[in-house]
Amino acid sequence: MESKDFVSIRVSTLRGDLKINFDAYIQIAGKQILYCRKGDSFEGSRLKRLKEKKLKKMYIRSDDEKLYRDYMSNNIEMAYDQNTDRPIESRAEIIQGVQQAAAEDVMDNPESEAFYNVAKEGSGRFVDFIKKEQKALCSILKLPNEDNSISHHGVTVASLAVGLAEKLNLDDTVPMNLLILGALIHDIEHQHHPVPFQKTLQEMTTDEAALYEMHPYNGADRVKSFPFYDKTVINIILQHEEFIDGSGFPKGLREAELDPLAILVSTANSYDRLVSFYGKAPKDALKMLLIEKMGLHPLNHLQLLQTVLKDNGIV
Repeated sequence: MESKDFVSIRVSTLRGDLKINFDAYIQIAGKQILYCRKGDSFEGSRLKRLKEKKLKKMYIRSDDEKLYRDYMSNNIEMAYDQNTDRPIESRAEIIQGVQQAAAEDVMDNPESEAFYNVAKEGSGRFVDFIKKEQKALCSILKLPNEDNSISHHGVTVASLAVGLAEKLNLDDTVPMNLLILGALIHDIEHQHHPVPFQKTLQEMTTDEAALYEMHPYNGADRVKSFPFYDKTVINIILQHEEFIDGSGFPKGLREAELDPLAILVSTANSYDRLVSFYGKAPKDALKMLLIEKMGLHPLNHLQLLQTVLKDNGIV
């Protein structure tokens, strides 16, 4: 079969123990090689190997596209079903993957209103899952970002932001779905102009650092002309690297000038960058924020972040 006979699917959607009803292929040297047969699942070592290879897409035969959509729908509905007998850890992994795939779709195709609306709707379900399921947040936060993925990072930041909003009693007074969506795609510019974000600013070259410091502005600029993007989402993209003392970027804004939801995302982002990209242990990352980076984020945010991490067995 030729490449035109295949369509791509996102690896992050292939989670859980549900058996696939299609053959899944990887592309090597322009050829499609069978990786997982119909009737198998991606639970365990198969998914781990794909993550280690940082593979984002696989392929299915065009004729199997409806089967894949059915698989996706069944997997998602099972994961969100509070009455299922499946363990919360397995359900959380599936839902995390769905959110990750939605983020990747929007970041890859920022002009697509359809992808944006799917991600926005999914963000609402994600909030409900975290709020209604006792161990949901814990299970999601314990999924390691093994391949330094921007989209995985976005899901973690979104999850922490929900935890902080709940502790601040904001979850019934602010648009939580927009908080989630903004957090999911806050690093959208990295998808188009990647920089070595595993480095600190001090380790980057002058050109790399200059590009990195402009990624919030360039990301917001990339989407602001599309009328379907919510202002809150654009604010989060633009302001997620700002600090309340004015030492952040790209504009050096102070707390009173910032969107309150962007401040939440900034706190969560600073923590997870240390964990996901700099390889810090959660306890050490939290310590750095509380001691070495004191004054960059609201003190009550940092204290509540500590509480969220402790409550969920992360530190």
